[in-house]
Amino acid sequence: MAKPRRGSGSVFDAHAASGWSDRWRDVAKRVSLTAANVQHAIARSRIQQADQLQPALAPVGSRPRGTSRGLKPTGPRGTLIGVNDRFSLEGRTAVITGASRGIGRAIALGYARAGASLALVGRDSARLAPVVEEIVALGRTAVPIIADVSSPSDVTRLAAEADRALGPTDILVNNAGGSPIYRRAEATTDEDWEMVLGLNLDGTFRCCREFGRGMIARRSGRIVNVVSIGARVGLPRLAAYCAAKAGVEGLTRALAVEWAPHGVLVNALGPAFVETDLTRGLRENGRIRADLLAQTPLGRFAQPDEVVGAAIFLASEAASYLTGQTLYVDGGWTAR
Repeated sequence: MAKPRRGSGSVFDAHAASGWSDRWRDVAKRVSLTAANVQHAIARSRIQQADQLQPALAPVGSRPRGTSRGLKPTGPRGTLIGVNDRFSLEGRTAVITGASRGIGRAIALGYARAGASLALVGRDSARLAPVVEEIVALGRTAVPIIADVSSPSDVTRLAAEADRALGPTDILVNNAGGSPIYRRAEATTDEDWEMVLGLNLDGTFRCCREFGRGMIARRSGRIVNVVSIGARVGLPRLAAYCAAKAGVEGLTRALAVEWAPHGVLVNALGPAFVETDLTRGLRENGRIRADLLAQTPLGRFAQPDEVVGAAIFLASEAASYLTGQTLYVDGGWTAR
């Protein structure tokens, strides 16, 4: 009987093929397991490095160790820097005008949680006191400064007081503003016009000028001017307010270009209608409320806390290549 030859389709060939197949499957399985182990080890190493390198954005102890932080290599040596490091305000000092309520209060608390020390500016000490207490309870520093930004002498004084209390100012948030005037343009008096522009436009310019001098000298600083959708769209019965906020938006672009060579970044933040004391009258009027919501694609008013993330971003290293821009937080209003 002839001896079976390999490759002849004999039983010998079937057994040989089966043996080689099993052997290769075993090799492939070992390689796959090794690769998985390597990937797992890399992931664990990155999480451990993140815990050591970055401060958390939330208060200490609020997040368990080892949670994901979206790491990415950065810097000349590929050092692992977490996303939260880019948004941290740890070690920064910030001055926030109009900080006693509404958007200003929300930004102040957000900056405190992000690590900043704060000078809170307002016209009413009784309103400022509770905000200061909330920030101190978070383990952060906050000092109240009573001032009216529409007064040139008050702005000069508040800058000096902030410097004495906290040292050089790294971040300025010009939030003081609003319009107690709600009437048709033809019925607006010169006094109405000057009052609204004095608070919203003149006060913002004076604060930028006063704090900007120090930032230019130090070649570092962030300014966030709070404007409004009124800077972009027309709002009936708010002609002076819209003109003032559009002026602040123009001021923001001009300062951004002028001060960029000195390392000072100037941006604006544009909320739509937010549920605060200042908008209560409009929101409680059924016809006006319905009209405002109809203009907002998200179909609701914003909460003050929903403006905070954008405010932190503009003051942080995450926005280090952003200047002269207005970031609208408006529920889609200006997208129409």
